[in-house]
Amino acid sequence: MCRNTFSRYILTRLTFTLSLIFICQQLYAQEYKTFKAKKGDGIYSILKQNGYPYSQYANQFIELNKNKLGKDNALLIGVTYKLPSKADSAKAKSSVPKVQPKPEPKPEKINYEVFGDKYREVTIKSKELAGAVYYLESGHGGPDPGAMGSLNGHTLCEDEYAYDVTLRLARNLIECGATVYLIIRDPDDGIRDEPYLNPDKDEVCYPNNEIPLNQLARLKQNTDAVNDLHALNKKKFQRLIVIHVDSRDEKKNIDVFFYYDKRSNTGKRAAHTLMQTFEKKYAMHQPNRGYSGSVSERNLYVIKNSLPPAVFIELGNINHTRDQQRLIIPDNRQAIANWLRDGLIEDFRKSVVK
Repeated sequence: MCRNTFSRYILTRLTFTLSLIFICQQLYAQEYKTFKAKKGDGIYSILKQNGYPYSQYANQFIELNKNKLGKDNALLIGVTYKLPSKADSAKAKSSVPKVQPKPEPKPEKINYEVFGDKYREVTIKSKELAGAVYYLESGHGGPDPGAMGSLNGHTLCEDEYAYDVTLRLARNLIECGATVYLIIRDPDDGIRDEPYLNPDKDEVCYPNNEIPLNQLARLKQNTDAVNDLHALNKKKFQRLIVIHVDSRDEKKNIDVFFYYDKRSNTGKRAAHTLMQTFEKKYAMHQPNRGYSGSVSERNLYVIKNSLPPAVFIELGNINHTRDQQRLIIPDNRQAIANWLRDGLIEDFRKSVVK
């Protein structure tokens, strides 16, 4: 090889080597940008400032700088750190198999024939009342219709309207995960959306007992049913809710009000919680109306002799025109049931949920 040829060969090799070094340096510089940590810097803030999604690049950053990090992967002031390569991250991300999301569990649905054809299917919407047991008792029934009023040629019977609200409340509570026992039960009425509820006398007392005409015998029958169930549900959260409609002078307009037994502080707290819920609901939905409901103790057979804490509720005056609207309009009956449910949820939270 002649001298000139050899010189050109050496020059070509040197140029190639220098070019390769330069290219590598460029690739290295392009692949790993660096920064010097200052006071207050952290991995999250640095990645965010440089346009790197934290969830995608955090692990890569830690691996790249694992010998320069402090306790709990803290950045050290004055230390120079490398930023990840977005190309490598994209490549790694594309190689990770996609995880299929788990399908949403189907909501639990249960059929309760007692609610009638339209409302028999109940969807369990939550578990906020899981562990709570409610005994719901509507007033009178069987041979005793209770208080009676009249409107537009129709007879309004207390037992029918109290029962419809009680059914609606039972359904609401079941939707929230509660266990519900209907102490008075009609085999074929179900929840009804008619304004005028036809009276009948086929209601029975839990589990399937004929209701006696004698008032004391009837009250004792209801109370015994509740107390037998109470024994089966020992150590569980339990409440007895008794629903009636009052009968007063036709000029006496009253609001929903609540009674408790004087020996039961728990019943008193539950009654006040229900009343406060009604106050809030009226303030929200009818702000100019006002609310005159009340809570008081009363010596009533059922709440006096029942073992679980009890609240006795009067829905209004069956003889007053305005109170009758509360009863005959189906949406109003549902609203009462909804508000009672909300009050009972609050009572449960105050009593059980820590």
